[in-house]
Amino acid sequence: MESHQYNLHTYALLKTPLTPLDLPSGIAGEVQIFSSDSLSALVEPEISVVSFEDDSDRLMQAVLAHDRVICQVFRQTSVLPLRFGTYFASTESLQIHLKSHSQQYLEKLEQLEGKGEYSLKFTPLLPPEEPLPLETGGRQYFLAKKQRYQQIQDFNEVQAAEWQKACTLASETYPSATVEPTADGEGRIYVLVNFQDEYLLLERYQTLQETCPHWEIQLGEALPPYHFL
Repeated sequence: MESHQYNLHTYALLKTPLTPLDLPSGIAGEVQIFSSDSLSALVEPEISVVSFEDDSDRLMQAVLAHDRVICQVFRQTSVLPLRFGTYFASTESLQIHLKSHSQQYLEKLEQLEGKGEYSLKFTPLLPPEEPLPLETGGRQYFLAKKQRYQQIQDFNEVQAAEWQKACTLASETYPSATVEPTADGEGRIYVLVNFQDEYLLLERYQTLQETCPHWEIQLGEALPPYHFL
């Protein structure tokens, strides 16, 4: 796939629909389905990434629209989402690409059928603050300060152990789980789950909340499988 300033913006790949889909509006116009036998692409013609490069607000709106289109179609059928900026020079080049990679894409779509990506966002809680003695000198003050430091260290160690346990539990339950720690101490775990098994995920989410009391954990809604392509 080409990621340049061509005029056929491509959102996602999907199995050729047997019934019409409710297609949303796109970045600047109508979204269309381009089909090649059993495989189709969700496209919008005459969109150029160059037109957004010098306008950060327009670029951000285009990125958000790209994601919105993918999510709205995902609610109707399984999709392989493509990153923003995926363009084809013409319908002919798109046709060639779909035909040459048809088996690969269709197999992946089959694996993702009836599944969604769920994120578990872990935000570290702060250690509880114990008030220090009012007097800033003397043995009692320094002992309290030392105790406070040790409490923070212990809290952080328990917090780190809970995160590792959560990662292990997620990987054991969902072997394809993706773990992404962040520089600010937060962490995300992405899991691929059958929609019919969402209730089990909710149960495991509650278990994680009990297992990791030193974290705030948020469960996201089902999204296209961005991390499982």
